[in-house]
Amino acid sequence: MKELIKRIARALVDRPEEVSVTEVQGSQTSVIELQVAKEDLGKIIGKQGRTARAMRTILSAASAKLKKRTVLEIIE
Repeated sequence: MKELIKRIARALVDRPEEVSVTEVQGSQTSVIELQVAKEDLGKIIGKQGRTARAMRTILSAASAKLKKRTVLEIIE
């Protein structure tokens, strides 16, 4: 899941070297934290949050296949 989000984020931003993805594992839920350069934050969120919502949809579909729950947090 971590690599999936990292690959999508790097394709969207101008500074792919500053993309940082960390995963915090819980007993039932994993939290994936995405951090990008400040000027790339708008590209990750998108107009009215559409890009972020699409990334969360892809993540939930992929994690459902593995019978897990995964949450994406975008850190400013």
